[in-house]
Amino acid sequence: MYLATQLVILLACIFIGARMSGIGLGVMGMIGLLIFIFAFGMKPSDPPLEVMLIILSVVTSAAALQAAGGMDYLVDIAGKILRKHPGQITLLGPLVTYAFVLFAGTAHISYSILPIIAEVAIKNRIRPERALSMSVTASHMAITASPVSAAAAALLSVLSGTGAGLAQILMVAIPSTLIGVMVGILFVWKRGKELSEDPEFLERMKDPAFVKNLEGNVEKTTTTLAPGAIKSVVIFALAIAAVVLLGSFPDLLPEFSGKEGFTPGFAVNAAGRLQMPSMIMMIMLSATGLIILFADTTAAKVTKASLFASGGQATIAVFGVVWMSSTFMDHNFEVIKNTLGEVVAAYPWLFAVALFLLSMLLYSQASTTKALMPLGLSLGLSPAYLIGIFPACNGHFFIPGYPTLLTAIQFDRTGTTRIGKYVLNHSFMLPGIVTTIASVLAGLLLQSVLL
Repeated sequence: MYLATQLVILLACIFIGARMSGIGLGVMGMIGLLIFIFAFGMKPSDPPLEVMLIILSVVTSAAALQAAGGMDYLVDIAGKILRKHPGQITLLGPLVTYAFVLFAGTAHISYSILPIIAEVAIKNRIRPERALSMSVTASHMAITASPVSAAAAALLSVLSGTGAGLAQILMVAIPSTLIGVMVGILFVWKRGKELSEDPEFLERMKDPAFVKNLEGNVEKTTTTLAPGAIKSVVIFALAIAAVVLLGSFPDLLPEFSGKEGFTPGFAVNAAGRLQMPSMIMMIMLSATGLIILFADTTAAKVTKASLFASGGQATIAVFGVVWMSSTFMDHNFEVIKNTLGEVVAAYPWLFAVALFLLSMLLYSQASTTKALMPLGLSLGLSPAYLIGIFPACNGHFFIPGYPTLLTAIQFDRTGTTRIGKYVLNHSFMLPGIVTTIASVLAGLLLQSVLL
């Protein structure tokens, strides 16, 4: 009875926090945590400090890239690629979005790419829903494949000590999500009626104001390149390369066990090796400093960048909801293990379903990973298997409230990208489900071969 009551409180806090959006999940998570401590006598678990600090470090570096004009430079490149091959927008839109989010480690860069995709599709009378729905889905998938995303860092911290490192995560996550995205693109290639046959679009075309608006903005806006834009991109790229290199070859990390008076701590493990999550923080914040020094921007501009504010929201959200969830899991571990252990052992794919369902509520791959992946290890699932099902953390398209979905709908002036009458029958539902299933299946196959 107590467990059921606690579960209701947990889900209620998550649901209310998700409705609040922004820092809502974090503050409601703290309310739930206090209830667990004082009403049920739960001992609080350790807060997710590693994931929080990595989010702050990576997003601060991305904010520096934005402040220096590097994001605008990348978006300009994306626009040129998409406009050069307008007839392939359904293919190139998602792939370009995937590549840029993979590089930046944040889906926020897609907000600047989505209007270009919508514009190119409309001008060439290609149903925008196809390219936009898959571009949003691809941006989510890229988060679980990016070496500098909070989600990858969360999985890395969960798997620390198991022998699985960043290289193992990336060699499965990148190809599996790419395969999933390609399957999703094929699924939407001819999905829905062509614009010339779509009754809603044809009805809108009877309005002269709509036609004028649709045909407007033909001229291409000229982007003035900031002085430090290219430098900031180079510095950010070198930082990512350093993260991948050190994550792939952990023997390159400094080792301190031979030092007199050595004691392990937050940054150094019991074997004396500097831990990769801490190294990611150091590298990305150092890259921020180098961008400020050499890419013609200032610390004040970095803190005023929109990405910096987004990073603060994400950090608070992870802080509260993961701390609450992990406290609930730790307190009820034996009951959960005894209840789910045999089921998961017999049907391990059910754990992928659990990841998907939780991500629907948390709206965060990192929070889902940190909250549930440790339970997977405790239930006997191998690190390789957990890496294989990692793309299942991308279920936040299911309930159409995530910002990338709403932004895509806003930019589609034809009305083909929409939320349906029954809410869940929206443009992203089927592409998201198809892509996620294909990515997970590809991940399971690849982990069995590569790991």
